[in-house]
Amino acid sequence: MVASDLQELMLEKGLTLSLAESCTGGMISSSITDRPGSSAYFIGSAITYSNQSKISILGVRPETISEFGAVSRETSVEMALGASRIFDTDISASVTGIAGPDGGSVSKPIGTVWMTVTDGSRCISSVFHFDGNRDDIRTSSTNALIDMIIDFVKGVL
Repeated sequence: MVASDLQELMLEKGLTLSLAESCTGGMISSSITDRPGSSAYFIGSAITYSNQSKISILGVRPETISEFGAVSRETSVEMALGASRIFDTDISASVTGIAGPDGGSVSKPIGTVWMTVTDGSRCISSVFHFDGNRDDIRTSSTNALIDMIIDFVKGVL
């Protein structure tokens, strides 16, 4: 799916959307706002690249990052819930991962990306393992989160 499909669905359902982005650095927000009319449903995004910004802006607990890491289901959930709280939207989503070329480990190799979509009461998270260079991983993450939001809104997830 693409951002135009997301826009059509969000407008049809009358829902608002916010994001919390880390490894994509605003790429998802950009793909959404490239479309005229996106302001009718897209409220805002927090680009929280550092751990400190995840904590201070989104309210991710420092204990979550120390225990599970910035690239984890737990951090992704807290990021999505933080965006939901800040922007007061119907749907919020987050992405946190390792785009490379550095930063990977045996347990979390480059290309590991966690995503969460929430409506405030239900959170659906998925981990992805993307191949390619930094640009490939960021683009794959952007497309995967848009697809995940669409599936969540349609009730597929």
